[in-house]
Amino acid sequence: MTLDEAQKQVDEWIKTYGVRYFNELTNMVLLSEEVGEMARIIARKYGEQSFKESDKDKDLGDEMADVLWVLICLANQTGVNLTEAFEKNMTKKTLRDSMRHRLNEKL
Repeated sequence: MTLDEAQKQVDEWIKTYGVRYFNELTNMVLLSEEVGEMARIIARKYGEQSFKESDKDKDLGDEMADVLWVLICLANQTGVNLTEAFEKNMTKKTLRDSMRHRLNEKL
């Protein structure tokens, strides 16, 4: 699935099942909440925290998909074409960082 297809699929789902998009501020808060849920799993799986019993059944991929879902909602609401934005961002990173990381002694 492409980013364009994902944006269209989310939009169709919202129109079919969701009634309407939540407003942009609500979705920004929801995005922060979903990133927090993803961070919680990563902190327990890869960090030093142990899993709580209530966290043991959480799926990292599902939490990442929740983050992507809300990000796509925000893109749709604000008129951002994620394919174009991603391609532009990759070009920016390549031009800016093509040698930066290779020359970083810390890496």
